[in-house]
Amino acid sequence: MDFLDVKTDFAFKRVFGSEQSKEILIDFLNAVIDFEDAGITDLTIVDPYQVPLLKGMKDSYVDVKAVLSDHRKVIIEMQVLNVEGFEKRVLYNAAKLYSNQLKKSEKYATLEPVIALTITDFEMFPEFDRVISYWNLREKESFVQYSGDIELIFIELPKFTKNEKELCSVTDKWIYFIKNAGELDFVPKTFSEPNLLDAFDLANTAGMNEDELEVQFKRRDFIWLQKGSLEKARKDGVQEGIQEGLEKGKREAKLSIARNLLAQNIAPEIIASSTGLSKELIIRLRDQE
Repeated sequence: MDFLDVKTDFAFKRVFGSEQSKEILIDFLNAVIDFEDAGITDLTIVDPYQVPLLKGMKDSYVDVKAVLSDHRKVIIEMQVLNVEGFEKRVLYNAAKLYSNQLKKSEKYATLEPVIALTITDFEMFPEFDRVISYWNLREKESFVQYSGDIELIFIELPKFTKNEKELCSVTDKWIYFIKNAGELDFVPKTFSEPNLLDAFDLANTAGMNEDELEVQFKRRDFIWLQKGSLEKARKDGVQEGIQEGLEKGKREAKLSIARNLLAQNIAPEIIASSTGLSKELIIRLRDQE
């Protein structure tokens, strides 16, 4: 079997945002979000997956939106590329979904809570090792919550390192599925949950038509090319920084030698010849002493 890489945004939209994804999405959200109650029993997927729509899109990201049975709004996004301003976009999209509920002459009390669930293929918060983190508005010192109306939740895939044998909950299985589906040749034997099996069915390329395959594979190639470009730029920047550091270190060493020789009343011409520094610079160093 050949499965889509669910980390790519369009494949994620197909699995979790299709017309037939309702039960899959309910099970996934209940597994990864602590709702502090009985969990989700029903939801409506907004703007479900459509191939013609996806074929017309280039660089823009794709998300899955749903309205829960208690009227809370959920926006779910899979993000592979750690691009500049990404963290601000997450907050902006959540705030926009929250504010756009209010129509002219309506009261603020009618606003329903918004949950923004973002899954990243890179580390957002290296300062801690939790795979899933929750963020909302709280008082700085007492941590008393101001409002739970906008909640940001992040799942950082690189921090999830469990193999198939180590999966001990349905939460683990869902995260494992998203992170590894594109590299699997078969459904893991330990995956017996109906909604997880349905998710694998939707990710199976055997059930896709020619248009869907074209969109998915082109989008996958585009994303991985962009990811490779970002990684190369990062490595080039690191290498350049190392080279600059070496050059700076060499210069500092030469300046230290020059100051020591000046303290011994060695002539600037001799110091310049020994260190490779200019005579004018040596004279300036002597005058600064």
